[in-house]
Amino acid sequence: MIRSVLISVFALAITGCASNVITDYDSGAVFSTYESWNFVPARDGSEGYVSLDGSRIRKAIEREMEHENLQQVPAEEADLLVAWQIVTEERLERVGAGFGFGLGFGSGNFGWGIATQPPIEKVEEGKLVVELVDSQTRQVVWRAASRRYLEESQSAESRQKLIDRIVTDMFEEYPPGA
Repeated sequence: MIRSVLISVFALAITGCASNVITDYDSGAVFSTYESWNFVPARDGSEGYVSLDGSRIRKAIEREMEHENLQQVPAEEADLLVAWQIVTEERLERVGAGFGFGLGFGSGNFGWGIATQPPIEKVEEGKLVVELVDSQTRQVVWRAASRRYLEESQSAESRQKLIDRIVTDMFEEYPPGA
């Protein structure tokens, strides 16, 4: 009994330590040389519009870049350009339960049954991906992707808190090796 409780506690502790962010970087990049940044300009030069989540993400990135002591300057003067996107992924989720029915008799080899799988629903989720691009080489030097998802059903406050937490977790891994 005590052994199973200890194993359960240990498993929960290990699970709690699992990272919710995956990062990758260019090992040849010298991150200490980057002093300034801005967002990647729109391809057509227009500002367009920024969605509600886009505004939340931009503010969270601005806060983290300031925390990293990087100065926001016009894009044409920046050492790093920040690109971000919400990547939509579909997953299948079981909803409800299946059912079964059976009928049988003893020695007469008679039997009958029916069963169904639980209903399955496609669920669309969005995960945040942030990339830092060296403005001179136009190469991605650092990338972070969240393992946590935004869902349409979340409230504005819940989305803000999740985005802030995700972006903070991402930049805990920047600069690499620090």
